[in-house]
Amino acid sequence: MSVYAPVKKLPPDKNVAVTGIGALCAGGLDFASAFKALFAERLKPAAPRRFHLDHPTPYPVFELPSSALDHENEHEPWLRTSRLALAAAREALVDAGWDNGKNLAQLKVGVCIGTTVGETMNDEQFYRDFRSRKNPGLEAINRYRRSNPATVLAKHFDLNGPRLTLVNACSSGTDAIGVGADWIRAGLCDLVLAGGSDELCRVTCNGFISLMISDPEPCRPFDRQRRGLNLGEGAAVLILEAEKLRKNRNLKPRAFISGYGSACDAWHLTAPHPEGLGLRRAIQEALNKAHCQAEEISFINAHGTATLNNDLTEGKVLQSLFPLTPFFSTKGHTGHTLGAAGALEAAFTIAMLESGKIPASAGFREIDPDIGRAPTSVVSTGNGRRALSQSLAFGGNNAALVIALDEAQL
Repeated sequence: MSVYAPVKKLPPDKNVAVTGIGALCAGGLDFASAFKALFAERLKPAAPRRFHLDHPTPYPVFELPSSALDHENEHEPWLRTSRLALAAAREALVDAGWDNGKNLAQLKVGVCIGTTVGETMNDEQFYRDFRSRKNPGLEAINRYRRSNPATVLAKHFDLNGPRLTLVNACSSGTDAIGVGADWIRAGLCDLVLAGGSDELCRVTCNGFISLMISDPEPCRPFDRQRRGLNLGEGAAVLILEAEKLRKNRNLKPRAFISGYGSACDAWHLTAPHPEGLGLRRAIQEALNKAHCQAEEISFINAHGTATLNNDLTEGKVLQSLFPLTPFFSTKGHTGHTLGAAGALEAAFTIAMLESGKIPASAGFREIDPDIGRAPTSVVSTGNGRRALSQSLAFGGNNAALVIALDEAQL
């Protein structure tokens, strides 16, 4: 049997402070509302309103209402994914005490935003006209080019640090936070806006339906009868801050990014390796960098898409590495928000550590004997100080973050 070589024991990473959080998803149009919805009656997905799916079987989604986007920047040629990221970034900056991005001009501020499809396939009329030789003009192309999410945030807030829109399938949001934290550790930035954003569109929905991994009913992560995912949309941004800057402001952080791991098992275009080799390696790398043992993780915010392959592989890895640690999926509340998923889940993980509460895994009813474990089925309490948030993605990409309430003594 082919396995990866053990991950070399690495010196622990410097803790990177999270000083602000902003997020929106179907559960709520600000972070506090979205987090509260995880503990309320389950929101049911519904047929999309902004576009129509031509299928006899309905495939529900977790769509944001039209009120999710403010009208302040309607004159700007920014597409939906970038405007969702902007809404989350505004909230995060205010939460961190930066007054909606003011007073940042003298700092080196970076932007790292993950996305999957983003705004690539949401202008079908342009493509139809182009294929029909109707010469549609370049307005749609120019709008797309001006809507790079990281660039939109950097220009809007007049930031002068590095900017990166990271596209690594469904691990993009987790990877963006990990990369942003590395920028802080390397001394490249004083502050980083890091997270993820993704919108729903007809092409994306039809793509997942064609793969036969969309459930016509509300999704059931880790359940024996699971049939697939429900897509969603949203955004989340964390403010990552260098130690010197944070201490100069005499600010107590909300949490710390203690460790980040990323690995690709390169097994299949869409399916994870059956033994979860890449996921195991990403988790171990994150634990090593955080100088943390598996037993110190109080809970795991799993990827939990409710697809057959993902949940089976992920569940087996969790059973092997964390046999007694509670785990759950929040996607029964938010849908799978693709490039935003890892960022939303990292934000939720911080709030769970702060509150001492972890939610039930919505949709779960019956243990899958091939997994051998159940996610949380009721709201639970705990006083743990460290947690793991992880993502699996098409192409065999895997990413994991160790998040801590306290600054570890390194």
